Amino acid sequence: MSVQSHSSDRAPEPVGAYPHAKRAGDFLYLSGVGPRSRGSSDIPGVTLDAEGQVIAVDIEAQCRSCFENVRAVLEDAGAQWNDLVDVLVFLVDMERDFETYNRVYAEFFAGEGNPNPTRTTIEINCLPTPIAVEVKAVAWVGGRG
Repeated sequence: MSVQSHSSDRAPEPVGAYPHAKRAGDFLYLSGVGPRSRGSSDIPGVTLDAEGQVIAVDIEAQCRSCFENVRAVLEDAGAQWNDLVDVLVFLVDMERDFETYNRVYAEFFAGEGNPNPTRTTIEINCLPTPIAVEVKAVAWVGGRG
């Protein structure tokens, strides 16, 4: 089986030593994707105080940015949005954020013309940057070079 790493020029830079995605056989595995913007330390939907502490969270803006970043990684690796087969989402505050996240998720993933992948959503106590959501996904790209 061949394995190939992929990086996106449109998605935010990784915060560690890992590629945006790795194709193994017929599957494309995406590393965790947050809402940051490429080339910037700005995080859509996060307001920080002077000490860098989070004082406000707009989970809708963060989710939308995450999903657009996932789309960029997929496309730059030669895949398409409808190739998604599994999505794992990490939320830092399930009680506060799940309802909004679930609504935005449905816009991107459920219904006519969307991939409707399997999904798992879990709450974790923190992420490596001051974000409230991160998305990890798998796409089936069988038959594509």
